[in-house]
Amino acid sequence: MPLFTSRSNSSYKGLSPDGKIKMTIEQFKVWLMREYDADKDGRISKNELREAVRAAGGWFSTWNSSHGIKSADKNGNGFVDENEINNLADFAQKKLNVQIVPC
Repeated sequence: MPLFTSRSNSSYKGLSPDGKIKMTIEQFKVWLMREYDADKDGRISKNELREAVRAAGGWFSTWNSSHGIKSADKNGNGFVDENEINNLADFAQKKLNVQIVPC
């Protein structure tokens, strides 16, 4: 499954020279919440992040999703919420083949 599916209305800014999909932080938030926040609670769980890792073609999705939640979840509740989404964007740049670019 490609990073941006046909059901996604998100547009992105193209590809970087190293093949990463370029998007703004706002596009990243919209993509992640629209496509992977399965219960629509405004937070990303480890299972929801696992699906995003798989969709991006990432290996070891269970390990990567656990690591992503741990690195982004600063309040320790097991979810990534709006206040922690920038931390998750840092993880995505390393593991989800994404490059966050300025608006």
